[in-house]
Amino acid sequence: MRILLDECVPRPLKREFKDYKIRTVVEMGWSGKKNGELLQLMKQESFTILLTTDQNLRHQQNLEQAGVAVVVMIAPKNRLSDLIPLIPQTKKALDVIIAGDVVEVGLS
Repeated sequence: MRILLDECVPRPLKREFKDYKIRTVVEMGWSGKKNGELLQLMKQESFTILLTTDQNLRHQQNLEQAGVAVVVMIAPKNRLSDLIPLIPQTKKALDVIIAGDVVEVGLS
């Protein structure tokens, strides 16, 4: 499993996923890419999961056709301090998600 950390997610969040093969959009040189192009690049580079905070992605793209899975972290703000509490739930989702799935994780 190769995970891509979306541009909208604070890059320091990557440190919370040391046990995973995870890269950021910036590390890949894909900053500013639109979602459709980003999904194509992910597939070409054998990424299987996109970790994002973009709640609209599932309505804008055909994720099943793209062949990648998406985990959407839902928090009050897109700040590291708001996303850190979601890490345990996010890791559980990463362990079971399959291509084409969209899983939303957030505090209830």
